Amino acid sequence: MRVVIAEDNVLLSTGLELLLGRAGFRVAAVADDAAGFLTAVREHRPDVTIVDVRLPPSFRDEGIRAALRARREHPGLPVLVLSQYVEQQYAAELLATSGGGVGYLLKDRVSRVDQFVDALRRVADGGTAMDPEVIAQLVHRAGDPIAALTPREREVLGLMAQGHDNNAIGRQLVITDNAVHKHIGNIFAKLGLAVSDSGHRRVLAVLAYLNAPRSTGGH
Repeated sequence: MRVVIAEDNVLLSTGLELLLGRAGFRVAAVADDAAGFLTAVREHRPDVTIVDVRLPPSFRDEGIRAALRARREHPGLPVLVLSQYVEQQYAAELLATSGGGVGYLLKDRVSRVDQFVDALRRVADGGTAMDPEVIAQLVHRAGDPIAALTPREREVLGLMAQGHDNNAIGRQLVITDNAVHKHIGNIFAKLGLAVSDSGHRRVLAVLAYLNAPRSTGGH
């Protein structure tokens, strides 16, 4: 499985290369800026990418903007954002793009290598891997749409957004499969979302809805 990394910290990028190599991935290229990342994606057509939010020259949002551009150029390209920062606007936009796996993990909160590797594989396979803190900030930004949800429904929504399936949600919350299905049905009904989508697509639909700008007369 080929990986392209966009990370300007040499120690971190070297560490990623080593641990991914041991986990069976092949790092096709490491770029230290957005332009280099885009070039590497075009050349290697990776199975998954790892991107820092802030890259040279301004260290603001070059990385995540490059990830969005890469997904426009290569629809379905799996992207795992690995950063110290939650860039809310672009994170919401990235999550709202259709097709391909998406993840957003915070460097300071990745405590186990096996969990990181599992998250990367999940994104490569078309799923989602979201740090709870990222979800919390996006949901807080959304405000009113979740006001109608019960505390339990908000817990279920958060676990859905992290990429957990119904069985995993039931185990974590110690509730039955039927209860999980009921909560998810209530969530979609209250948010006005169709219940037909499954897998990560329904997660992206929920997050896209939560983060859509609200206005009374268009944008």
